[in-house]
Amino acid sequence: MEATTNDKRKKYLLRTLTITALLVVINVAASYIHGRWDLTAEKRYTLAPSTRDLLRRLDAPVEIEVYLKGDYPAGFRQLSDASRELLEEFQEYGGRNIRFAFVHPGTNLPDSMRAAFQDSLMAKGILPFNLQVQEDQHDAFAERLIFPGALLRYKGREAGINLLRSQPGMDPMQALNSSEALLEYKFANAIYQLQQPEKPLVGYMLGHGEPEGPNIYDALKTLHEIYQVDTINLKTDPFIPRDFDAILFVRPMATFTDADKLKIDQYVMNGGKVLWFIDNLTASTDSLRGRDFVAFDRNLQLEDLLFKYGARINQDLIQDMQADLIPLVVGQLGDKPQIRPVPFPFFPLLTPGNRHPIVRNMDLVMSRFVSSIDTVKGGDIRKTVLLASSNRSQKMQAPVMVSLESVQRAPGRQEYRQSDIPAAVLLEGRFPSLFAHRLPAADRQAFEAASGRPVKASADTIGRMILVSDADIVTNAVSPKEGPLQMGVNEYNPQYVFANKEFFLNSMEYLTNATPVMDTRNKELTLRLLDSRKVAQERGKWQLVALAVPVAAVLLFAMIFQFIRRRKYAA
Repeated sequence: MEATTNDKRKKYLLRTLTITALLVVINVAASYIHGRWDLTAEKRYTLAPSTRDLLRRLDAPVEIEVYLKGDYPAGFRQLSDASRELLEEFQEYGGRNIRFAFVHPGTNLPDSMRAAFQDSLMAKGILPFNLQVQEDQHDAFAERLIFPGALLRYKGREAGINLLRSQPGMDPMQALNSSEALLEYKFANAIYQLQQPEKPLVGYMLGHGEPEGPNIYDALKTLHEIYQVDTINLKTDPFIPRDFDAILFVRPMATFTDADKLKIDQYVMNGGKVLWFIDNLTASTDSLRGRDFVAFDRNLQLEDLLFKYGARINQDLIQDMQADLIPLVVGQLGDKPQIRPVPFPFFPLLTPGNRHPIVRNMDLVMSRFVSSIDTVKGGDIRKTVLLASSNRSQKMQAPVMVSLESVQRAPGRQEYRQSDIPAAVLLEGRFPSLFAHRLPAADRQAFEAASGRPVKASADTIGRMILVSDADIVTNAVSPKEGPLQMGVNEYNPQYVFANKEFFLNSMEYLTNATPVMDTRNKELTLRLLDSRKVAQERGKWQLVALAVPVAAVLLFAMIFQFIRRRKYAA
């Protein structure tokens, strides 16, 4: 009997030691080998392959400061949690080269130093947000300036990113969801840009009356932060060097000759990328000061070149009921005029017209006097509409009478029956040359002698260009007090910034291949909201279920356990 008891004790001891040793082995192995399973339908917690490759190739630490620490409303806390979860996932692939901390900007700093610190964040592109907070339930609401962004440092270089985005008329939860969907792209893109030893070279085209003053300040400043930028005079330079990764046309105003178009054409045939912002008609915001004017053809003579590449800017202007505001005198109050901002149909707010990475998860884009674009059927050129009008728009054929007085008349829905009129198009493919079999021998020899390369009848590689039928998308207003404003800002309503800069940068990044992580913009998070009406109707039932089911489950478990115990020990 005693031997049997000792055998049982040894058996139990051996079993205990085995289980303990197994647990130790499992824990040690788990510290080195572990995995994750993303069970969400949209793969919310799965990084894109390009992001994983980027993180694995890091050769130095990336230090990240996220300015989302503090007593914030639930929406900001959710954005903070999503950022933390993403950066923890970054650490899975970047290891010790990803270091992050959540901080409150300006904590424990005197007011003077805090103001200077906040100014430095704004200089790095991290924009503030006015948050209304109530310190105590008896206190009134007060405004607090917060910076929902992050600062990244890598090998002595810095980059700031904004994590919060919003859109007029968008539900706050949807805006937050859109912000979370772009977190991976923003962090990965910033890391990639910091890694690049040499920036792509972009050429700003001159020679046809393109703007060079304060109205183009923000676009050129933005380009200089990411790219090397130089100017090219199409009139005086004999050709466009292939060293330029992309060239940019902004509101040319003079006629393009065949010699000008040959230089552009051969640059495209040799793999060059072009971003066009064209005003086809003579309509501008400055013309509105005269109250009424007629917009007519600017006679750029680019139709044949663009048509050969697969698109055409029409001689018209788009009117849209989804439009930006303009101050207008709507009446008199005594001897004082009553001024009220009203939507101006010639200022459409363009909608991202496709799920392409350039415009995915992007807000509305502010425009002024935009023309429609037609694409040419057939050929090897793929056409993708990037920006379009709303579903309540129409086209006015040139010459167009533009009058502020027309705003006072309520627009009829019968007039605005067109929808999704293209205003920006991406063209991709092997572009054919406009001058194939039609260039005089003397001109061919002169160009080949100047450029040092033969004239090509078609492109050897897949090319890209983006055609936008409004230059005001990338120009900026100039305030008498503050000077040049940011692009996408209405000088009469500066509280909101439209997505003009985002569209401009995304377009340039796509053309120059500057961001291989652009595919991460395709991530889409599904917003699963409760049906508020159904919740109100069935509130009592679900409260009863939430209260009674757990109690009933515990009682049922206790009864079953007691029943089994009695049967076991009944003998």
